[in-house]
Order: sequence, then structure tokens, then C-alpha cells
Amino acid sequence: MKRLLSLLTGVLVMTGLLMALIFPQTANANLSDQKLGEAGEKIDLNNSSVRRFQQFPGMYPTIAGKIVVGGPYSSVSDAASSLDSSQKSVFDKYKDNFTVTAPEIALNEGFDRINDGQYR
Repeated sequence: MKRLLSLLTGVLVMTGLLMALIFPQTANANLSDQKLGEAGEKIDLNNSSVRRFQQFPGMYPTIAGKIVVGGPYSSVSDAASSLDSSQKSVFDKYKDNFTVTAPEIALNEGFDRINDGQYR
């Protein structure tokens, strides 16, 4: 009986470890998808990682990092407050591509908006 219990415990532990490897951030991914849906085609300044800014030349990584660290914001224009004049001109060029929703992902434990674990 002891051996069977030990074997079952080992199987459960290994299954849990395997599931963690296969589905590392399931909760965050679902929340991420919901927030992306709310933002539509726009980049959500309160919930996006810096990598979402790569599509805008001049934004990634410096300006994107300042925006991600400086939030949460109540409006898109609030995000420019921490930028210098040359950075503001780059931001202004793309500001119609941004939106702001409630900062849920940024507050979610375990989700890193600077280093989101996505590597090339």
C-alpha cells in the first residue's frame, strides 16, 4: 500500500510539473487575450508589453519601456508626460494607434510587461 501511494504521489507531481511546462501562464494569457480584445486594433498603454511597440519605428525599446514603467494612465496623452521632447514627437506620430483600458494585466502577479518571456 505504501509503495502504491508513493507511486501515485510521484505520478501526480510529475503530471503537475509537465502541465506547468506545457501551459506556463494560462491565466495571464487568457487575461491578455481579453484585454487585447477590449483594445481592438490599438495598443493598450496600460496592459501591453514593450514588444507590442516594435511595429512603430523609434518606439522600441526606450520609449516603450518608459511608457510601460510609467503607467497606469487615464488617457493616451498622459503617457507622454514622462517623455522628453524628441520622444514626444515620436509618440505623437503614433498616438492614434494607442488606447487605454483599466490596468488589469500589469497588476496581475507573475506578468512582466518589460520581459514577457517572448524571445526570437
